[in-house]
Amino acid sequence: MKNTHKIFTVLFLLFFISLQAQKIKIPKSYSNIKYKKGVLGVVKDKAFYPEVKNNPIYTYSKIVEAGISGNQNGITLNFHDERINGSVSYGLIKINNVKYPLPVYFKRTAKVVKGKVTIPVSKLNGKYDFINWEQTGKVRLGYRLINEKGEIIYDGHLGLKWDKETGFSEDIYLIEGPFVNQLTDSGAVISFKTNKKVMAQIRIGDQVYSDIVPVIQHEISISGLKPQTSYNYTLIYEDWKEYYQFTTAPKKGCRGPFTFAYASDSRAGSGGGERDIFGVNGYVLKKMVQLAAYKNAAFFQFTGDLMTGYNGSNDKQNLQLINWKHVVENFAHYRPVYVAMGNHESIERIFKRTDYKGHSFFLGHLFVDKFPFKQYSAEKTFADNFSMPVSDLKSEDHSVYDPSHKTDDFPSYKENVYDYTYANVAMIVMNSNYWYASSTDDIPTTSGNVHGYIMDNQLAWLKKTLAKYEADEDIDHIFVTFHTPAFPNAGHKGDDMWYDGNNQIRPYVAGKPVDKGIIERRDQILDLLVNHSQKFVALLSGDEHNYSRLVVNNQTPIYPDNWTGKKLKFKRPFVQITNGSAGAPYYSLEQLPWTKYVKKFSTLHALMLFNVEGQHIDMEVINPDTFEVIENVRLR
Repeated sequence: MKNTHKIFTVLFLLFFISLQAQKIKIPKSYSNIKYKKGVLGVVKDKAFYPEVKNNPIYTYSKIVEAGISGNQNGITLNFHDERINGSVSYGLIKINNVKYPLPVYFKRTAKVVKGKVTIPVSKLNGKYDFINWEQTGKVRLGYRLINEKGEIIYDGHLGLKWDKETGFSEDIYLIEGPFVNQLTDSGAVISFKTNKKVMAQIRIGDQVYSDIVPVIQHEISISGLKPQTSYNYTLIYEDWKEYYQFTTAPKKGCRGPFTFAYASDSRAGSGGGERDIFGVNGYVLKKMVQLAAYKNAAFFQFTGDLMTGYNGSNDKQNLQLINWKHVVENFAHYRPVYVAMGNHESIERIFKRTDYKGHSFFLGHLFVDKFPFKQYSAEKTFADNFSMPVSDLKSEDHSVYDPSHKTDDFPSYKENVYDYTYANVAMIVMNSNYWYASSTDDIPTTSGNVHGYIMDNQLAWLKKTLAKYEADEDIDHIFVTFHTPAFPNAGHKGDDMWYDGNNQIRPYVAGKPVDKGIIERRDQILDLLVNHSQKFVALLSGDEHNYSRLVVNNQTPIYPDNWTGKKLKFKRPFVQITNGSAGAPYYSLEQLPWTKYVKKFSTLHALMLFNVEGQHIDMEVINPDTFEVIENVRLR
């Protein structure tokens, strides 16, 4: 009996130690997030709200990394979840001697039953074999997973081998890319992802650029090229070759003509079909990038709300993000797409409010940016999915409100706050949804940042970066972009940088409010842009699902009626351009203090094209669905 008791005690201790070891370290920047009997949760008003654990049906690891087995007739995809049912459309892709490789879908579909589908690739033979796989033994297959409700879950592609003896099997293939990133006047970064670790190469003429070791996620730096010159590049991995092209940027300071594109908010819209490719309005976004290519845009700036997001699962977020990347892929093979974070890029720890029964998901739960930040935060997942420039801004650690200079208590700014140049234009990309906690009313309890607030270290970085370009004789024009408008006009009067005129809205750090409220912080940003920079052209934002152009001057009312604080005076008028019309559900114009200063408003889908030549900038706004011109205006 004594031995039994000892064994039970040892087992209990081992279980307790194991449980303690599994506990996640809670950042000191949060408040009232604790463990209770081994369960992570939020303590509020003596109640305990436990973390919600979710098990989404559709995730990257299930769908994109599905198990592949083959035979003489075709392949079977195993999604490892019996809840997945529906159908798969499939077809061959010709990857060479075509500029934009896309699948040509076969007339039949394959049925998905309890997480498995068999695709009869052998039927794509004879008169259907336009890629000559029967002779080469190489198959590039496009497929589209559609669930039993008719919703498109994933648009992907596979590489297969064919052997007369063994049949079809998985080959090395590109999961995504290649993408042209971080373009300069002497090179670029070419990024892509393979299904297995492999050494890949980029060949430009006689020059070879290569991975150092076999990897899945590839970022190959290209250098030593001439400015404003077109180069054919060959991507080589194993015995596959793909052929593309990019053009280096003009030499910094060049004042010749060029065009760049801007939009945001391509999250899923209504209407079915490609308007919702598992979180992405692929229909509108595809038309936008096609129009940008047709207009010879040198690059595309896309600022936030790429997909529906608001996920508790990084795995689910990755699936939505790869759908977005696949839509823009054919543009990005040749020209860079620069992206920024919006509120829908959030990935959060979710805590259930048990006293809010019957309410919606958002009213019934508390949310904070998912931690540990280095593994799970929205910022980390965003950086993992894209290859953006890296600034010297690290995080909000070591700010005046940092609770501990010995620990990392904030997520990273790596690849979500940065700047870049093209010819005589500088673009400053910011994150107005950093360390975002979407349950605003509960931020005094949990701590976190509100939608639209730029925190101290990022503000200081903006000041420094503006000054850098202000002193740079090669730069004539500075654009600043972040997702949330300084002045909302349609759909977001209750947040963005306004919150119905409530300056009490602000972040809390370690249970304490920061010094400046949302309107005060808005004014600090605008003071830097307008009063301390002669080169600042326009603020480019999104969030509101429409197009609007607002001109702000000293006659524009920008404060609530009861405002007693300091009022900002502008040395010159400036323009805020909001374009969140890349497919998300639309908002109509609302009445705000500055509404009569809105010079143009449209709920049409709108692609903005900035035509830059020397000291002049003309903006053309076009509906990519119909090619209707919404407006033409000279900004400078």
